[in-house]
Amino acid sequence: MPLAPRTSPLSRRTLLRALGGGAVLGGLAGCGVPAAYVSAGDRAVPDRSAADKRLTWANWPLYIDTDDSDSTKRPTLDAFGKRTGIAVDYVEEINDNDEFFGKISPALMNHQQTGRDLVVVSDWMCARFVRLGWVQEMDRARQPNVAKYLDPLLRSPAFDPGRRYTVPWQSGITGIAYNRRKLGREIRHVKDLWASDLKGRVTLLSGLDEAFALLMQGNGVDITRWTADDFHEVCDQVETYVRGGRIRRFTGNDYTKDLVTGDVLACQAYSGDVIQLRADNPDIRFVVPEEGAELWSDSLMIPDRALHKTNAERLIDYYYEPEVAAELAAWVNYVCPVPAAREVLAASKDEDTAALAENPLIFPDAEMRERLVIARDITSKERVGFAKRWNAIVGL
Repeated sequence: MPLAPRTSPLSRRTLLRALGGGAVLGGLAGCGVPAAYVSAGDRAVPDRSAADKRLTWANWPLYIDTDDSDSTKRPTLDAFGKRTGIAVDYVEEINDNDEFFGKISPALMNHQQTGRDLVVVSDWMCARFVRLGWVQEMDRARQPNVAKYLDPLLRSPAFDPGRRYTVPWQSGITGIAYNRRKLGREIRHVKDLWASDLKGRVTLLSGLDEAFALLMQGNGVDITRWTADDFHEVCDQVETYVRGGRIRRFTGNDYTKDLVTGDVLACQAYSGDVIQLRADNPDIRFVVPEEGAELWSDSLMIPDRALHKTNAERLIDYYYEPEVAAELAAWVNYVCPVPAAREVLAASKDEDTAALAENPLIFPDAEMRERLVIARDITSKERVGFAKRWNAIVGL
């Protein structure tokens, strides 16, 4: 079918903030309580997929293509059902990583089914599931498209080498957004945020997991192997900037409002948000600093004791077909984890759709890709102390 670009009024990350800090973990999974760990032999149950053609998929709101005339219809998902005969119960129930973790963790730690065959959470939260043994290893033999088309940049994060337990749903970049016309100059480095003409006109993200990597990169740190000293150096710097009045405030995704009104001239930002902001205001720019930026993902996982594992693996692989990935990318406007989808969009007869193929915030170009890095996640042992210090600085 012909592709046409679709952008919902608010992106998923604009509407809902994935909070860091692990507050609802109650010190259990966040601290890695040994009793919560599930060994590999206890994760699977007999798979009902062959006889029971269905699965339940938990995802975030506004994170899949919908029909123009009926928002309850999802063209790519409906096409999967028609092709395979598998009925998908698609539930938009994830509003916050920690909140969702708290919802399903009692079942997982007690070796019970969650009622979900597939879930999507941010990679820093995926890391907790993987470490706790709460997610099943996928059979890549059933996923030839994933094996062939998954972006090399996303193939082997530190928490899941080789992506055995997780597969990216969509990705994005945490970089810097700024108003080029009002600022009157370019921003190229993280340190540019602290220039005198930006005093009091800068915001940083308040979530620990969302904020720390870019700030470390500004110090020249390799965020694939950062240390506790690197973290505390960033905290020392941010405390100094707060005392000096350089930071207007710490935000969730409401930084977009400040940027649009002009109260803020530069801020930490997500690439997907800026694509939408630029549609109304081309003066708003997004930059991957020369020191680099963090490439993050929200990833698909199959929880322990899921009853329809094969069906879930088949659905994941379907979304890695370049034609399907292209249709999804045209709607959600995040970094597409399937680079081959770019050629599909470029071949569209619709000019607006074809233009998406040239957008580096959906398909990063070679120069940008060299500066994108997946950060080492915060371990369970580090999290409590790091969150305590960071939250004290930002006022959480």
